[in-house]
Amino acid sequence: MATTWKDKPYRGPRRTEATPLARRIENSAAQSPTLLLFVVIASLGVLTYTGFLLNPANRGDWLPYSLVITAELVLVVQALVSMWTILCGGQDPRSFAFHHSQERLFDAVAIERAGAGSRPQEWPIFLTEKEIDVDVFITVYGEPLEKIERTARAAMAMRGKHITWILDDGQSDAVQDLAGDLGVRYIRRLSNHGAKAGNINNALGIASGAYFAIFDADFVPDEDFLYETVPFFVDDNVAFVQTPQAYGNMHHLVSRGAGFMQSVFYRFIQPGRNRFNAAFCVGTNVIFRRTAIEDVGGMCTDSKSEDVWTSLRLHERGWRSIYIAITLAVGDAPETIEDYTKQQLRWASGGFEILMQRNPLSPRTKLSIDQRVQYFVTATHYLVGITPLLLILVPPLEIYFDLRPVNLTVTWVTWLVFYLGFYGLQILLAFHTMGSFRLETLVMASVSFPIYLRAFINVFAGKEQKWHVTGSSGKRVSPFNFMIPQVLIFTFLFLTSLVGIVKDYGHETLTLATAWNVTNTIVLGVFIVAAMRESRRTRLAGRPRPMVYPTFARPPVPQPARAAHAYPTPVAREGEFSPTVLEGAGRTAS
Repeated sequence: MATTWKDKPYRGPRRTEATPLARRIENSAAQSPTLLLFVVIASLGVLTYTGFLLNPANRGDWLPYSLVITAELVLVVQALVSMWTILCGGQDPRSFAFHHSQERLFDAVAIERAGAGSRPQEWPIFLTEKEIDVDVFITVYGEPLEKIERTARAAMAMRGKHITWILDDGQSDAVQDLAGDLGVRYIRRLSNHGAKAGNINNALGIASGAYFAIFDADFVPDEDFLYETVPFFVDDNVAFVQTPQAYGNMHHLVSRGAGFMQSVFYRFIQPGRNRFNAAFCVGTNVIFRRTAIEDVGGMCTDSKSEDVWTSLRLHERGWRSIYIAITLAVGDAPETIEDYTKQQLRWASGGFEILMQRNPLSPRTKLSIDQRVQYFVTATHYLVGITPLLLILVPPLEIYFDLRPVNLTVTWVTWLVFYLGFYGLQILLAFHTMGSFRLETLVMASVSFPIYLRAFINVFAGKEQKWHVTGSSGKRVSPFNFMIPQVLIFTFLFLTSLVGIVKDYGHETLTLATAWNVTNTIVLGVFIVAAMRESRRTRLAGRPRPMVYPTFARPPVPQPARAAHAYPTPVAREGEFSPTVLEGAGRTAS
């Protein structure tokens, strides 16, 4: 009797050129024994500095002391929990079951039968020996066409059979035409209700894949994205697999500062949260199990930080999340102060909403103790961004009113020793884990307090936040429109520094208050200079340039066929009905 392909033993490719070795986890420093030593020493420095501040014998005047103690306690708590989380991140989440599943993701026989040997984007994907369907959603809301095209082409070229969809909340005919030219599916909504989460929920009413990946329009996926993430779903309890946000446009102070500020989070904090089943979705470069999202009623539309809220609901329902520290998509960090302000305002609002509307420490929250701690740290993280405002006010109190945070018997040398025990050791920790300490990070972290303070007030007052897309196309305005508080405080600190220098010159001594105030002035001054340079770039970019016409276009990557309800993607012409323009949740084409 003839043997059919179903009777043959599995003979999928095993570590060949078509299926390379699994990539190495990028936070190798987290597995270094030296990291334990650094974290322990840094933790001792934090505790020693805390003891110094809380010692009644060192307490100075109540107003500056209260400002310092409030700010530093917030920083201390966040630092200690972060260090504990980093220590828990040395374990690779890829188990034997993952590697076993990964080796069987692509079946050689099925590839041969489909005639797709030279087209990896059409290779059938198998999980537990069953072929699965995967949808890839690219969320669009006014981004430049060239960014959308770059992401769509890369998504279409990913290894493994999948359907690529452009979810256009910008209702752009140009984006629709682009989708038709590329050969991807296109969905347009009648309204923007629920913002990005509503856009995805609408697509889930049309697409039918058992798994779906999400990419922002500016995040270009690697061809191995599905190969490195889908095997985790061999565990039926896994709801989603999250990968890092990495950036390729670190050209200016704002983009470098915004990117480096997240490096420790993505390389060390998120991996540590795997140990507590508390790694959360960040909205892009992620793949979900459809049944998990259906179990919580879809992506959360009650917040502009739909990613964290959806993760919280999934964890409350007992689902598992996986974070893998391998860069599988590269996007754009905010390059302008306007984009940075809007991005941070949205993220901070989402964190404060969790704190005020669903406190993770509340008994009503159905989370484990470890998850409660991790989500509480997430919800209070942006309070750290407000602390620079409190610390900026301390030196002027001494310069103008002779009010000191510590006792006169404490010299500035003593203060500096304990202060370096707190911050200096953390800088050394950053050098060990990241290879360097970025001044851009210090600048952006020090000047962002007006954004976080505004987010806190808005959430406390129940003010609705408008959805903004980072890096969307549109008319640019002066960056100074978004940094009026920083300019005013810089002016105040500059004048205060002059007063402090004059007083110190008269006393023939340099005080810590003057040195501290001058440092704060310089940091804000660097930000002001960056804004001036950005303003100049914006003016130059606004000048007319000669039109350059493309001489050729790359051919689109063909998309695999699916069930009968999956529609073709012809280019929509004027006066013709295009079955690819699907509007409204759950609507089907005739």
